[in-house]
Amino acid sequence: MSIPRLFGTDGIRAPFGHAPLDEVTVRRVAAALAAELTTPHPRPLSPSPPSTPARGEGRRRPRLVLGGDTRDSTPILCRWLAETLTAHGVECTSLGVLPTPGIAVLTRRLKADCGIAVSASHNPHPDNGIKLIDAAGFKWAAEAERRLEQRLDGDGIEVRTAVLGEDLEPAAGAVEAYLENLTAPFSRPSSRGEKPLAGLRLAVDASNGAASPWAGELFRRLGAEATVSNAEPDGTNINAGCGSTYPEVIAALTRETGSDLGFAFDGDADRVIVADETGEVRDGDAVLYLWARDLERRGELPGHRIVATSMSNLGLETALRAAGISVVRCDVGDRAVVRAMREQGIVLGGEQSGHIVHLGLGTQGDGMMTAVHLAALRRRGGRPLSQMLAGFRRFPQLLHNVRVRRQPDFETLPRVMAVRDAVVEELGDEGRLVLRYSGTEPLARVMLEGRDRRRIEALAAELTAVIAEELS
Repeated sequence: MSIPRLFGTDGIRAPFGHAPLDEVTVRRVAAALAAELTTPHPRPLSPSPPSTPARGEGRRRPRLVLGGDTRDSTPILCRWLAETLTAHGVECTSLGVLPTPGIAVLTRRLKADCGIAVSASHNPHPDNGIKLIDAAGFKWAAEAERRLEQRLDGDGIEVRTAVLGEDLEPAAGAVEAYLENLTAPFSRPSSRGEKPLAGLRLAVDASNGAASPWAGELFRRLGAEATVSNAEPDGTNINAGCGSTYPEVIAALTRETGSDLGFAFDGDADRVIVADETGEVRDGDAVLYLWARDLERRGELPGHRIVATSMSNLGLETALRAAGISVVRCDVGDRAVVRAMREQGIVLGGEQSGHIVHLGLGTQGDGMMTAVHLAALRRRGGRPLSQMLAGFRRFPQLLHNVRVRRQPDFETLPRVMAVRDAVVEELGDEGRLVLRYSGTEPLARVMLEGRDRRRIEALAAELTAVIAEELS
């Protein structure tokens, strides 16, 4: 039975109940995953060395941990996965509601062979997803995903199901272990015995997602005063008019509460969008600017480089160049960011969307980790965030999304290519065009940067109109 490609930019994602997140497909994925975890391979599932014994005869049963966000479909998907994996000989431990980066932390800490995060991240409630994490805490490599798809691309998958009963109750201590991981870098008290965030007033939008139960607790442990909103998930209100995709909400809350900083997480808390004390929204580029300069001053930025994606603003490169820091560009997606960082020995990288990775602290984007370190940086700086960002000037940038019915290679669309080439020629060295498809939604994304906003608006309108005519 031939299947379409399951994995996109960030795992499997679809409306719950529809392929590939229907029960039949999910259980087949679980059975194929069990076979993958018990089969010897010449290479590990990711570029990192496995932290468990080599696969093969005589080794212990594979271990797997799984958890996810607050959608009402998440526990259903977790049960389908766990019942099937258990029946195929995999030892499963539930972590309950936990941010995706927390599941990565527990995958390593519990010496599991694999972790599963059930979440559709920033997508609206009807959607859900499955993200696979390797034994070292990194997202599965594309080659491992393709190998799993190859197992499914046939009729040889036998699906067995176990009855788990109460065995899927969340393991005790999982949340606390993740919170300890977040606070560990600040365990040493200051010379005056103060907590690292003492005196800061913070506003937090938990997006009714995985950060909801403990976002406030995290900041309070570190000494901050935190006002938390959108932290009452009901199974359907995740990302609903709140969180990182609605930054105006945290901007307003920050102003209303007179906070020093505002943080808005997405559904699985692997990204964060920031508001400064005036309520101005600051994206991942601003966070990279501040954190990179801080690490450079401390002598903790190897090679004086960071990684950013093709979507990051030209202003980031310009501002960091003045500080002696260069930017290495990569494809969109935090997995692409991490791959570039590991290949080139770079410690800090991220995306405009708020996925920020510090490889000395974690293995993937972690909104809560980023937030506590940015808050600590703000406190050490002793100045309002808006002043700390005075040296960062963004080029005008537009991002247009065009809903499409199909996603052919743009090179096969002569009209689109003709307009694209004309836009690139006109921008020259004073701007950039990025044309790509979304890896999680049926969208073509058109990003334009340049010094003249009116002109790039006109160019964007011309290009999006052609794409809409061809594909919408």
